[in-house]
Amino acid sequence: MKEIFKRNVPGTTEILQKSTVAVAGCGGLGSNAAVALVRSGVGSLILVDFDTVELSNLNRQYYFHNHVGMKKTEALAKLLYDINPDVNLELHSIVLEPQMIEKLFKSADLLIEAFDKAENKQWLIESWCRAFPDRPVVAASGLSGMGRTEAVKVHKGGNIYLCGDEESQAEEGLCAARVAMVANMQANIAVAILTGQEEV
Repeated sequence: MKEIFKRNVPGTTEILQKSTVAVAGCGGLGSNAAVALVRSGVGSLILVDFDTVELSNLNRQYYFHNHVGMKKTEALAKLLYDINPDVNLELHSIVLEPQMIEKLFKSADLLIEAFDKAENKQWLIESWCRAFPDRPVVAASGLSGMGRTEAVKVHKGGNIYLCGDEESQAEEGLCAARVAMVANMQANIAVAILTGQEEV
């Protein structure tokens, strides 16, 4: 096994290397979660996002000045390959729509929901659950503002795990530390599910 993973939790790397995670949205949540997943040893990711990197993204998303103007999927792929050149990445620089879910994500063991708008989060989760009723989705809601660390929790309902405070509003603005905290909670729950340490 690669030197990069020698400090991983014993017995997890072998499982994670065989796992595939879909990441829908490669912004603040998705980019940070994807980095954590690859560092943890997840072997394959399906990355979906239609957008390009802008300067205004750099306050919270895992990108740098040299990525501005690039498609987010491609910029994120470069970062992930720098961490683990052997990771398997499937990139889709498209606007995701409900009818695409079953075909696009058929090989995914789990979904990281990383959309911005509540209405998009809702149809994505509903579409995933219809297509793959036995596969978990790790979603996020309530990550705006700063501080209030104790308010950020994980709530489980069936195969849906929801990370966040479920109450903060977009008008509060976004703080890198809080966004990354929720994204890393999503990644942490994901690897726990994939390795059998979290009940589904």
